Amino acid sequence: GRSAREASACRGRSERLSPSPRLGLRGPVRWTGRPAVRLTLAAAATVLLTSGCSAHDAYEKAFNFGFPEPITDQAVRIQNLWVGSVAAATVVGIFVWGLIFYAVVKFRKNSDELPRQVRYNLPIEVLYTVVPFVIIAVLFFYTAVDENYVNKTTKDPDVVVNIVGFQWNWQFNYADAGVKVTGSPQQPATMVLPVGKRIRFIETSPDVIHSWFVPDFLFKRDVIPGRANSFEVTIRQEGTFVGRCAEFCGEKHSRMNFFVKTVQPAVFDAYLAQLKANPDNLISTDGGAALPTGDGDERAPAPRTSQGPKAHTT
Repeated sequence: GRSAREASACRGRSERLSPSPRLGLRGPVRWTGRPAVRLTLAAAATVLLTSGCSAHDAYEKAFNFGFPEPITDQAVRIQNLWVGSVAAATVVGIFVWGLIFYAVVKFRKNSDELPRQVRYNLPIEVLYTVVPFVIIAVLFFYTAVDENYVNKTTKDPDVVVNIVGFQWNWQFNYADAGVKVTGSPQQPATMVLPVGKRIRFIETSPDVIHSWFVPDFLFKRDVIPGRANSFEVTIRQEGTFVGRCAEFCGEKHSRMNFFVKTVQPAVFDAYLAQLKANPDNLISTDGGAALPTGDGDERAPAPRTSQGPKAHTT
């Protein structure tokens, strides 16, 4: 009986020390973590490929944070700058929080003994001085480059539109064609623009500060009395988009809405011809200075029926 028990004990020890898998109370001893990791990565890659998303698309969706889809060349640069800045901030934030939690766990108080005191650590001080400087320099460089690109103007744009913001809507003057579109709080103005053309906007106001803002342009610029602000865009997508005044301009600021309708150049030319057919749409010599302003809706310019089809959001 004793020899049988010793043989059984030796056999048990050999089973515990053996590298080969053996079934016990908790199943196989061999670890199966690596195949599971490979299976998970393969499944994630399959989902990514079958969903039609590229790595760049996934990167933009992760750090876009609700930005509209850009429809101009300039808006694409603005979005890239935003996404890159958010990604950099995320990496820095994760690193900093990681150091904080590491210090909390690693160096938490275990006794009343005072830890070794040091006055400085030169390598660490150089590190946390140089690294932030490099990060700021990189962000400043890309910001300056993209800002110069967005603000760049050409000598001979394809289309020039004078924007006049007044209380309480907008007037859009197509200077080259000699026609205008004037909106009112009851019927907001619609600006029709061609895609694929270089378009310059020149902004003025006869009363207070407004701000011309189209969210899908990812851009806005203030409309200031006594000053002509300008910028240029090249639109790449057709559609109808909502525009608003982004600067509080008075009691009926919320009614300072307008629409931007982007069409093919041939459709744009036909639209200008339609405007010219109505004498009320011809630009007068006052340059917008005689636009009525004030608090009453009755003082706003009458809506024009020839400013194109009624706009809607896309």
